[in-house]
Amino acid sequence: MGKSFLRPLRSVSLNTANHQSLTPTKDHISYLCSKGRLTEAFKTFSHYVYSNPNLFATLLQGCLKHHLLPLTKQLHSIIITSGCSADKFVCNHLLNVYFKFGQVGIAGDLFDVMPRRNVMTYNILLGGFVQIGDLGSARKVFDEMPERNVATWNAMVAGLTQSGVNEEGVRLFCGMFGGGFFPDEFTVGSVLRGCAGMKDLRMGRQVHGYVVKSGFLVSVVVGSSLAHMYMKCGEFGEGERLIGGMAVHSVASCNTLIGGRAQRGLSEGALDQYNSMKAAGFRPDKITFVSVLSSCAELATIGQGQQIHADALKSGACSSLSVVSTLVSMYSKCGCLDDSIKAFLESGNDDDVVLWTSMIAAYGFHGRGKEAIQLFNQMEQKGLEANDITFLSLLYACSHCGLKDDGIAFLNSMKQKYGLEPRVEHYTCMVDLLGRSGRLEEAEAFVRSMPVKADAVIWKTLLAACKTYKNADMAKRIAGEVLNLDPNDAASYVLLSSIQASEKRWQDVSDLRKAMRDRRVKKEPGISWFELKNHVHQFCTGDKSHPQLMEIDTYLEELTAELKLRGYIPDMSSVLHDMDLEEKEYNLAHHSEKLAIAFALMNTPPGVTIRVMKNLRVCTDCHIAIKYISEIKNREIIVRDSSRFHHFKEGQCSCGDYW
Repeated sequence: MGKSFLRPLRSVSLNTANHQSLTPTKDHISYLCSKGRLTEAFKTFSHYVYSNPNLFATLLQGCLKHHLLPLTKQLHSIIITSGCSADKFVCNHLLNVYFKFGQVGIAGDLFDVMPRRNVMTYNILLGGFVQIGDLGSARKVFDEMPERNVATWNAMVAGLTQSGVNEEGVRLFCGMFGGGFFPDEFTVGSVLRGCAGMKDLRMGRQVHGYVVKSGFLVSVVVGSSLAHMYMKCGEFGEGERLIGGMAVHSVASCNTLIGGRAQRGLSEGALDQYNSMKAAGFRPDKITFVSVLSSCAELATIGQGQQIHADALKSGACSSLSVVSTLVSMYSKCGCLDDSIKAFLESGNDDDVVLWTSMIAAYGFHGRGKEAIQLFNQMEQKGLEANDITFLSLLYACSHCGLKDDGIAFLNSMKQKYGLEPRVEHYTCMVDLLGRSGRLEEAEAFVRSMPVKADAVIWKTLLAACKTYKNADMAKRIAGEVLNLDPNDAASYVLLSSIQASEKRWQDVSDLRKAMRDRRVKKEPGISWFELKNHVHQFCTGDKSHPQLMEIDTYLEELTAELKLRGYIPDMSSVLHDMDLEEKEYNLAHHSEKLAIAFALMNTPPGVTIRVMKNLRVCTDCHIAIKYISEIKNREIIVRDSSRFHHFKEGQCSCGDYW
């Protein structure tokens, strides 16, 4: 410990002339500390230091509350000079405050010189190491402790499960019983988090049994943790039943329900629950906002997303980096890249890898590969260490912008410079990059030489490239690879059928359709949606349910005629059925994205940007037609398909016809 701690303080006078009229009590000193008047509390306290050393605890807590490390060190000096350094109660408080300030070295030195220790001393030391993520030191303290209590086990189990060391955390939980200890609500909450992390339903059910026997089910925290565990393990009905049966609800239980619905893909249900939560008087926290903003991103409902962003600002949750990262992603997926950039820049954070990765992904999703690379270079210059998700976002950006050489360099850098082992998703981006560049044979050779086993997604990626370059022979071979892994994959049948239809091989198309019927494989219908005044309008070819369908049909007929006058020629290769030209043209004109765009043009003022979302990839004909529409109607039209964003403006697309 430094010698400066041994010098008496000049700023703390022992002259009590100014304080003779006062009768300081612990409540008086607590009041001064709560108001941040620490220097005044020091002076008031100094006259009574020898008669009531327990007042040190109050002052130390005041230092912690108001983030006053220098005053803590001054108080440490008084503790030494007053002879109270032998008091384990006082020293335990001092040890805890140093750990909370992150002063691990000083805390360790203090522990070493403490003449008296108890189980609380060791618990503070263990908890301090857990706080900084040093689980090795925490476990060493745990193993060497002369005495333990339930709080000791709680700290160790919580530390392990919070750090994702779930199996060890669950093993330690089981070891409590052998040591004669019985877990309390806090232990149960931690071990349920571990079961959720491992998706270990069997162990989760055993813990549930212990919860029922121990009477902990009345606890809102335990009930929420149980529901969360069941939902993470795929038992959503059981999770919702538990929450529904709770007599009292909390923000935690609401978050569990919202998160569970978001996890199941029930984004609208998650948003409904968010509104119910607010109506019930609960104040959403950062966990709530991450879930509901993610749901807005999935639905691409920018109106609701903006409203929830406003709620997050009012609550102060935007100080959380997880919320800001989700905002960057939400605005990006809603087609508002400028708002993503604004959220990123306004965060003021320069050292959060997740936030930077979210922004890199946003650039890539919008086909801004060069900007993504520039941001990554800035990230490296700041000394931030990229992770595997960062590289996945970079490779994705490269694949959608034709940056082949950059993509190869990043894959090599990932392995050689950062020591990260690429996963199949990284290799999929490389196959996509090679395939989009027309290097089909090289892409196939790459897949067959990968150190990881190819999955159906990577073969489908190559199959899509075969469609782009109309390589029917390779397509048939690659489709076989996909269907060996996933015999019921509808997308592969459709891609192969599309290639054969473009070459007018109608018998082959017919055979494929028969194979689909025999296997009961159904093609996923194309669905597009557009948000107008916070209401989402959905469109699907053949669906007659929209109230404005007749007007949309008429408008589309007039619009198509106008496009033809400007030079638009329908691309019949996008029609997979053998039918006459009139039927083909009608079929093309009623693709879901065209229906959505027609509706948007009819119901929004001139000049307003149109944002349409689609579940499938935009076909060649729609891509050509939308370019013409953007020019004729003088509108920016932003379309999100299953792969990326297309920004259509003045007859051009941001993808450069490379998608």
